[in-house]
Amino acid sequence: MPPETLIALISLAAGTLFTPGPNNAMLAASGATFGFRRTLPHMLGVAVGFPAMVLIVGLALGGLFQTSLALQESLRWGGAALLMWIAWKIATSGGVSAGGGPARPMSFPAAAAFQWINPKAWVMAVAATSQFVTGPGPALAAGIVALTFLGGGLMSSATWVMAGQTIARILTSSGRRRIFNLTMAALIVLSVAQLVWH
Repeated sequence: MPPETLIALISLAAGTLFTPGPNNAMLAASGATFGFRRTLPHMLGVAVGFPAMVLIVGLALGGLFQTSLALQESLRWGGAALLMWIAWKIATSGGVSAGGGPARPMSFPAAAAFQWINPKAWVMAVAATSQFVTGPGPALAAGIVALTFLGGGLMSSATWVMAGQTIARILTSSGRRRIFNLTMAALIVLSVAQLVWH
């Protein structure tokens, strides 16, 4: 992969991985609720699951996904419905150190599997593979794209979990926890709206 193409790929990965979206909002909420150590499986599931998805899409599913409108639409609306449910659960949870929150953080397999129904993940995977997995040597190109997203995903996921953990220090009242949960839920709803309507 030429250096200028690799720079463009790194820029795309940074721009998409660090911006708010369903994964990042869920990681921040989990970091605030459970702390860094207990959120580690969730964080690694996102950081590893998405690059694995990119690799598979790049090698096998990219063309099918791009040519099947029915597949695109079913994934878009099914994923949007699931994300709205997750946003509702976050918005109505008790949050940090409160009894109404989830009993445990998301597991590694659940977080990795979640990528396959996350509309933002599909948009990112198809966009990245359609732009960078071209020409001769598609397997090598898909591997480079996946490794780039793995490195960026580890940094991004850790950043959002630490941000949530840091925020937890000021969430000392039920009112503050409520505002935080509503903000994280709103980020998910906004990302769903953006992905569905654009």
